[in-house]
Amino acid sequence: MIKRLVVGLSSLVVVVWIALTAWAYWPGEPEIPVAKLATTADRFIVVDGLQLRYRSWGEAGTGRPNLLLIHGFANSLQSFRLLAPRLAACCHVVAIDMPGFGLSDKPVDFDYHNGPQAAVMVAAARALGLHHTVYVGHSLGGAIALQAVIRDPDASGLVLMNPGILTTGVPSIVQLTVPPLPRMSAKMFASRQFRADFLGKSYVNPSLVTPAVIDEVMLGARSEGYMAGMTSLMKQYSEGEEIALAARVRVPTLIPWGDQDRNKLRSEADDLQRLIAGAELVRFAGSGHYVHEEAAAGVAAAIEAWLARTHPANAASAPSAPPSTMADTTAATTAVAS
Repeated sequence: MIKRLVVGLSSLVVVVWIALTAWAYWPGEPEIPVAKLATTADRFIVVDGLQLRYRSWGEAGTGRPNLLLIHGFANSLQSFRLLAPRLAACCHVVAIDMPGFGLSDKPVDFDYHNGPQAAVMVAAARALGLHHTVYVGHSLGGAIALQAVIRDPDASGLVLMNPGILTTGVPSIVQLTVPPLPRMSAKMFASRQFRADFLGKSYVNPSLVTPAVIDEVMLGARSEGYMAGMTSLMKQYSEGEEIALAARVRVPTLIPWGDQDRNKLRSEADDLQRLIAGAELVRFAGSGHYVHEEAAAGVAAAIEAWLARTHPANAASAPSAPPSTMADTTAATTAVAS
């Protein structure tokens, strides 16, 4: 009886595995060359043999800090559509798609772990002619930005917006690398409905996730090389090493934090601040994981004021009021690590 039950269950597992594999590898919509998806605002640069997409705001020049904006998991530079223009008056701002995301290359044989991604970001800053770069990262991009400032001796600052350092917020299924799960994950993230639902749950105000935003988010999944590249990326999931590296950060650090992040405890911001010497924490009580979108004006003002304090020779004049009195719909509080 037990033997028959074991055989039956094993057979069921095999059938389910075959069915899932068939679904995962069933051909989808034809992928489209990047050149046909790019707009006039997009620029491309080749770094270490990888073609990367970027967009820029504000003029470069003496007295203007250089900011490199790094997006989160399964997103793209579109995530900074509200923040970047608000920083253009004070800074030279560049937002970039990491390898494997957006309209950047998605090679199958690339090492997509945080360290190699950070190395590409540092090389990209060099190739773009950025000096004394301030690395600005959201979610996964925050973890990569932290590694970048450690790797780049020319880095001058770090901004971490609800970063994936103490906790990643990566869905559990994505953390499993047994076939066909990586391919299934890649296929799920290629679903417009899945992406809309997934993003919407990360906002206090999900109305920000408009059809136009989803159009931009989905460009990566529509682009040539997505399925093979994303499957390779999903196979490589591992916990980051940024907790151990945080003590090596030697540049001024700002942490704009959305207190209503559904995947992170409010106390995580305090724990992160304690890990990085001298870090400043600015809380936005009415924002969630995408704090730089839900409180774009407040986050931009916090960054500009922080730059004025920490980069006095480079920053343009910034508001003298503390973050707690910023003209923004989201309340903010500030503290500095001892």
